[in-house]
Amino acid sequence: MGMPQLSPEQRRAALAQATTVRRERGALLAQLKAGELALQTVLERRADTVFGKIRVRKLLESLPGVGPVRAERTMSDLNIAQSRRVQGLGAIQREKLLAYFPPKS
Repeated sequence: MGMPQLSPEQRRAALAQATTVRRERGALLAQLKAGELALQTVLERRADTVFGKIRVRKLLESLPGVGPVRAERTMSDLNIAQSRRVQGLGAIQREKLLAYFPPKS
């Protein structure tokens, strides 16, 4: 089963939508990095297509003070697959992530 053939208008609309979603994800990750948005907020909105499709590793790397090595180690410690997306996290995995990165008051 191949990809459906899109008309030029459908293709332009799909590309525009994909660009919009990428920009929203980039803005979200920038807000996390700046400390303007809490990890808990992202995990609570996991059903949202913008939030839910982010890979957990990318999300963790966007937290202040977390780089690639710490993100990988954290995911390994919490038994989260490297390919896992936010929407695919289970309740226990979300709880463990929030305990590992408690909100700053």
